[in-house]
Amino acid sequence: MSASAAIDLQVLSDAAHVDAVLRCWARERNVTVTEDGIFTAVPGTALNVSARCTHVSRTGLHSFIDVALVHPDGSRHAVGAEELLAVLTTGAEPQERSLLLQRTRESIGNISLFAGWDRGAVPVLDGPLFLTGERSLLLGHLQHPAPKSRDNLSAAELEAYSPELGGRFQMHWFQAHRSVVTQDQAAGAPSLGGKDVHQLLADIAGHRPAPDHVLIPAHPWQAQAVQQRPAVRELMAAGLLRPLGALGDEWWATSSLRTLFHPDHSVMLKLSLGLKITNSVREATATELKRGVEVNRLIDAGYITHSDPGFTIVRDPASAAVIDPSDPSGGTLTGLDVSLREVPDGVDRLVCLAGLIAPSAPAGPDSWGPSLLARWCGDPLAWLGSYVDRVLVPMLSLYAGTGIGLEGHQQNTLVRLDAEGHITGGAYRDNQGYYLAASRLGDVLASTGGESSTLAVVDDAIVDDRLTYYLLHNQTLSLVGAMAAEGMADEKLLLAVVRERLQAALPALAEAGPAGPRLVNRWLTAPSLPCKAHLATRLAGIDEVVAPLDAQSVYLEVPNPLVVGA
Repeated sequence: MSASAAIDLQVLSDAAHVDAVLRCWARERNVTVTEDGIFTAVPGTALNVSARCTHVSRTGLHSFIDVALVHPDGSRHAVGAEELLAVLTTGAEPQERSLLLQRTRESIGNISLFAGWDRGAVPVLDGPLFLTGERSLLLGHLQHPAPKSRDNLSAAELEAYSPELGGRFQMHWFQAHRSVVTQDQAAGAPSLGGKDVHQLLADIAGHRPAPDHVLIPAHPWQAQAVQQRPAVRELMAAGLLRPLGALGDEWWATSSLRTLFHPDHSVMLKLSLGLKITNSVREATATELKRGVEVNRLIDAGYITHSDPGFTIVRDPASAAVIDPSDPSGGTLTGLDVSLREVPDGVDRLVCLAGLIAPSAPAGPDSWGPSLLARWCGDPLAWLGSYVDRVLVPMLSLYAGTGIGLEGHQQNTLVRLDAEGHITGGAYRDNQGYYLAASRLGDVLASTGGESSTLAVVDDAIVDDRLTYYLLHNQTLSLVGAMAAEGMADEKLLLAVVRERLQAALPALAEAGPAGPRLVNRWLTAPSLPCKAHLATRLAGIDEVVAPLDAQSVYLEVPNPLVVGA
């Protein structure tokens, strides 16, 4: 336990969740937040919620104190996150409401645990910055009511598998007959070292399978859970699948929990994990596994291009999965699968945006510590301008030139830094979040020579809306909000930098194609923009991994911080 042991971590964690709940409520109910605070009625009740506001944010990253329920007679009582959420969700579907309250309670406990872990001297720009960033997301999503909920993990499992606690463990392995395994692999991927996926996995395990068999790794939690599933039990009973237990090196958990990293290997391993983490069960689909390889092929074909050579797409060049024998098409997975992700060159200089801007362990009884970014960023306005130029604009350039939109939220957006903390580029990591504007499907198929694409093909207008949330609200404006909340710079000045750099990028984006300027001009002029409603999405019980693309989340229109108040 660190020096923060003297701090009531449960109280501090609860206060962070109160902030998150009220941020959601203010955004989704269009509640005005001023320096005087908020006073808002609770529909379906005779109650009001009042709070003082210590930080007002155009990006929605407000901070509150003295949060209370006000009764009809004028009396009031202080309220914590769970009671506040219970009142605000009066009238919601009972089962989903109960689950959300349970997950919020769990998230509060988890964050108090993470905050108390002794990290020793936290490296800033000395040492493995990549892992430092992966472990830094103590509070998780700052505008989600249950950002660190992890269903079904025991206390021991939480400690073993959480990146916030330095989680490091051996994978468990299964030997599977080739007849029940599907695989895909891009040709010539450097990170595979000239080997096929199964040769490389056997090397990683340090074990050679029986003839006509291959090895499939699993997260240790998943390895136990899947053996209770009928399809897996059937395969085991038929002698087609056999658990081998823990083999090979210990690997480190990254911020997604299910993607594992080891500095001595050329690939990371993205595994299925049947836990509901925030909104979704984190198990791969057959489409997701194929999508990563398709993107690798599009890069090799020269189709995926953008404006900055310092920005890269992290490749997922191969995958393998055990399939359900009851599905003759082979498209149903069992929960035993792996996607191989390249370890990018210079990975120690890459850090995820969410890790850069996350508050650190408590600095006192009423506050969290400074983020990694706040500790060494000497000129916040210049740093933000460089971020827009080197990270955001290349994503927009990619969309303009190819119709491919990246679901670039904070956690899967990486920033490349030099030894002084200056931005030299960025990267995107994922094998799920690739939208394709329907108008460009023919171009993609011509590039690959295929008859179909695994990319998420939707109407151009839907891609515009999704990128408005992920690239603007979740990524860039969250960076602005975090910098302002930490007192690094005035939020108005930071928003002005974003406007100026986007305006400056318009001519080059226009040369790439019409989609980029269309999107940027909308951001610069529209009084309101679409944004995900995290509280409503959670109460709707939507699993965003498997939901239809046009109903993946609950969206609403919110005031555009780049326009309203500018």
